[in-house]
Amino acid sequence: MTASIRAAAPVSGPPHAHRLPEGAALAEAARAALESRGEQWTQLRAAVFESLGGFDRPASAYDIAEDLSRRQERRVAANSIYRILDLFVASNVAQRIESANAYVANPHPGCRHDCIFLVCARCGVTLHLDDDAIAGQVRAAAAAAGFRAERPVIEVRGLCPACTAGGGD
Repeated sequence: MTASIRAAAPVSGPPHAHRLPEGAALAEAARAALESRGEQWTQLRAAVFESLGGFDRPASAYDIAEDLSRRQERRVAANSIYRILDLFVASNVAQRIESANAYVANPHPGCRHDCIFLVCARCGVTLHLDDDAIAGQVRAAAAAAGFRAERPVIEVRGLCPACTAGGGD
């Protein structure tokens, strides 16, 4: 159900294996992560997570609000969705693609580490890489500059393999 983000094998660094849950198992992992922080897994939060996981690209709060409004046959306000998405990011249930102001369901909410996103500029598909060596170097460079990195964001925009094969520039 998380077509919006695909995990790729680590590029370098120590092995970082994940058993990536999908569908109901992913929703259950997300619920457990949220509840471990003392938060409730409400019907609206579950619906937002289901909607987020159903997109084939990173989704904005407006995309999710429109999807839920259509499915629930009532208006769902984007500001409510933003609050839930902020909670999801803080709880490691979702990740924010900064360059697109959009979100993806985290395929491994029980694991906290810095992620690298490869974002296709043409079709929007987002590949997620785990590379602890690169993330560690970014944090070390920040520390060497006297900066305490709270949440490094690494995004690379380009063309995915499908768009490249289709004659991309």
